[in-house]
Amino acid sequence: MLFELLFPLADDFKIFNLFRYITFRSGGAVLTALLISFIFGPMIIRWLKSKQGEGQPIRDDGPESHLLTKKGTPTMGGCLLLLALSVSTLLWADLRNPYIWITLLVTVGFGMIGFGDDYLKLTKRNTKGLPGKAKLLAQVLISVSATWGIIAVSPENMDTHLAIPFFKGLLVNLGLFYIPFAVFVMVGASNSVNLTDGLDGLATVPVMIAGACFGLIAYLVGNTIFSDYLQIGYVPGTGELTVFCAALVGACMGFLWFNAPPAMVFMGDTGSLSMGGALGAIAVITKHEIVLSIIGGLFVLETVSVIVQVASFKTTGKRVFRMAPLHHHFEKKGWAEPTVVIRFWIISMILALLGLATLKLR
Repeated sequence: MLFELLFPLADDFKIFNLFRYITFRSGGAVLTALLISFIFGPMIIRWLKSKQGEGQPIRDDGPESHLLTKKGTPTMGGCLLLLALSVSTLLWADLRNPYIWITLLVTVGFGMIGFGDDYLKLTKRNTKGLPGKAKLLAQVLISVSATWGIIAVSPENMDTHLAIPFFKGLLVNLGLFYIPFAVFVMVGASNSVNLTDGLDGLATVPVMIAGACFGLIAYLVGNTIFSDYLQIGYVPGTGELTVFCAALVGACMGFLWFNAPPAMVFMGDTGSLSMGGALGAIAVITKHEIVLSIIGGLFVLETVSVIVQVASFKTTGKRVFRMAPLHHHFEKKGWAEPTVVIRFWIISMILALLGLATLKLR
């Protein structure tokens, strides 16, 4: 919005030349998202607390300490994340770019699914929420729509292609199979972040780290000089997603102020599904779907722990972990919650560096 209003003035007023630069607008997006979070965060938390009473329902089979430390904490804090992210993006991004709208569609759409899930959990006072099949169907429909849009606006040499890391310019054309693959990436990323969101701040920082990494990737992929130098696929227009990623980082930083241990609010499915969906959509647009599995390796690890636990229990009647997802396993082993959270943050940082290394190791 600011871009459309002030960019035409650049020729007459040199100071508005700054709005030509993605880096400047990305900085503005971070600060704006932070400011929105700090201003509206306390008001939204008070309102959620007044409406929810007992707060988010706590799993009876979860760590015993959660029944004491988490009780009464309001959920749906993802509303604050979505507000800060969306407003900041609309203010600073070039709204003529279709990738911005596609990413916002996935983010807000998944957020609405999460909102419905959180609402049912609160009103029914249980941890089930929306039926799993209904939630999955809604996610698939949004992802299919987004994938069609991405294919329609992507260049022909990149539309249904999968880029393979570590190989210069290696693209595999998946044809129609690219649609279910892209849907799997978006839905998988969304639910992986959702599974990770089980402790104060645990999902927020890894999402922030992944958002920063994909902001850099989007900038490089959308720049002919850098993409040619790094031998990665050039996708025109993706550079604008750097602004979206910056807004995501700013929104997560602002939310972490209230979500840091002991949390004043939980993001709930409203936040976790939308943030994961956003990362998945950006990975598909920039053709770095495989790299997402490295940068977001913590989310993958948490998801695999659940799959292994369920498969083992159904086939042998035995559990591999004391409790799944993985972060609860370490809680059951006696690790303090801040210890689990900070160590998982460190793992996320290491994996992010490994993911970024794929840009050069070819």
